[in-house]
Amino acid sequence: MDNLKETNDYAIRVRGVSKVYKLYKRNRDRLIDSLGLTRKKLYEDHYALTDINFDIKTGESVGIIGTNGAGKSTILKIITGVLKPTEGSLDINGRISALLELGAGFNQEYTGIENIYLNGTMLGYSKEEIDEKLDDILAFADIGEFVYQPVKTYSSGMFVRLAFAVAINIDPEILIVDEALSVGDVFFQAKCYKKFEDFKRQGKTILFVSHDLSSIRKYCDRVILFNKGHKLAEGEPKEMIDLYKKILTGSKEDIAKAESMGVDALKDKTKDGFEDKDNKTWRSHFDVNPDRVVYGSKEVEIVDFGIEDETGNLTSVLSKDADFTIKYKVRFNEDVKNPIFTYTFKNVKGLEVTGTNTLIERQYLDEGKKGEEYFVSFKQNMNLQGGDYLLSMSCTGYDLEGNLKAYHRCYDLLSVTVISDKDTVGFYDMYSEVSIEKA
Repeated sequence: MDNLKETNDYAIRVRGVSKVYKLYKRNRDRLIDSLGLTRKKLYEDHYALTDINFDIKTGESVGIIGTNGAGKSTILKIITGVLKPTEGSLDINGRISALLELGAGFNQEYTGIENIYLNGTMLGYSKEEIDEKLDDILAFADIGEFVYQPVKTYSSGMFVRLAFAVAINIDPEILIVDEALSVGDVFFQAKCYKKFEDFKRQGKTILFVSHDLSSIRKYCDRVILFNKGHKLAEGEPKEMIDLYKKILTGSKEDIAKAESMGVDALKDKTKDGFEDKDNKTWRSHFDVNPDRVVYGSKEVEIVDFGIEDETGNLTSVLSKDADFTIKYKVRFNEDVKNPIFTYTFKNVKGLEVTGTNTLIERQYLDEGKKGEEYFVSFKQNMNLQGGDYLLSMSCTGYDLEGNLKAYHRCYDLLSVTVISDKDTVGFYDMYSEVSIEKA
């Protein structure tokens, strides 16, 4: 890789980088091609990356987001030298330390101590320099006597503790992290993110790939959005996260248009009333839980459902302290008086965190006639902490004897992710106003 020729203001420059893999239908075709026994093309080209260009300034914290298969990990491996690009060039200014796939760069047969020295040597440090950093590495990893055991005996959590401890304590100028922190426990993650903040204050460069949109929003100065091997856009974290949410819920036609015409094709997408212009159902924009529990008499039936963020975009990824709307469409298969419409949020452990219904909110429908359809919507501000939740919906009511009757209950229907750059203690934020004054 060439040194930067113009200025040291940039830590990483990527120019026209593409990565192409040969896909063979049969193993023997691979062998025939490698031996040069035919001029016939026996493979198809698969572009993992196509003409990628971006700059990362020294001292920036940059996130890369995108769906699985977008090319995020591939570009990181090219930047760190694990892979070579098929086309294009890179300029790197600074010593890189990378935490990529779990266990990458570790010898399974070596002990933790031996792997520390192995990794340090690969990064260009002498034994004496590693000796000076060893105590800090061991203290951060905090895996006790296991450091003297072969790493093949480690749990995934111990593995990532040691790997991250090595990566950050060898004093890199550029730190690259790819998803690995999701393996550690919450306390170790907190320690790692504190180290991120320390690195930012020291003016070091961080390149961070994660599906944790809350962390991306909190720690990154800028975000680059990838999709199917293309760079769609780059900009402020909130703007890129909003575009990413549209990719998650957009049609194949929308994404193809964005790839060919630019990301403005997604920015300009509009909705027409409750239904999309192409008459798709709301639920088609979501991954419906395959293990949902659905039952009821179906005298009233929920026939469609969805969630809108503050911009009216259908999505299951919501920002804390932003308005959002839960909505569903019901059909009356029989005449029903005084139906009650509900929603509930549970945490991933199944504990009901919050919810409401039209009876509590004093919004009444006296009677629905057979064949009629109604739209039900609940608009509110998202006060839940960052994390994952399960959303349930239902339609119930009371019979003439006063017994609760379930017309249609849909438990754990959708997964909802709340992204946040400030979480307080517990399930929701009290939004306290704090003052500190001298007595």
